[in-house]
Amino acid sequence: MRERDVSGRPLNARPRDGLGRPLPRGSTGVDRVPDGLVLPPIQALAEAQRLLDEGLPFHAHEVLEGVWKTAPDGERDLWQGMAQLAVGLTHLLRGNATGAISVLRRGQTRIGPYATHPPYAIDVPGLLEWTTTALAAAASTRDTSASQLSPPQLQRREASE
Repeated sequence: MRERDVSGRPLNARPRDGLGRPLPRGSTGVDRVPDGLVLPPIQALAEAQRLLDEGLPFHAHEVLEGVWKTAPDGERDLWQGMAQLAVGLTHLLRGNATGAISVLRRGQTRIGPYATHPPYAIDVPGLLEWTTTALAAAASTRDTSASQLSPPQLQRREASE
């Protein structure tokens, strides 16, 4: 039976591996992003980037999802799209090319309109370029480039330093 909070909402208490796959109860998984975590945008970008750089795209998606769900209407698609890119990378690293392609395309469509004036120095053009590379890796089932794919860089380099 799934754990629930005091209001009856399901909790994600089950341990997970680095790509977010549930492990048997009692197993030791990687540290989880707390349920309901909502960070301010700049902190969320830094934490999501850290998780991406550590090979934990599923966990980065959870951080980005927290911002997406609380973002102002004018930014919601951007945050949802970035969360989808992280999920797409998760699928790609799990070997699910079909799922990766589907989610990466949706993320690409959501972030595209922000390319000219992205908030928080988010590198939307770079993310779009990364997504094109990730989609090519997903489409090439004979290729091992998915494991060699660098994580996306969420912010322009000069802004994140």
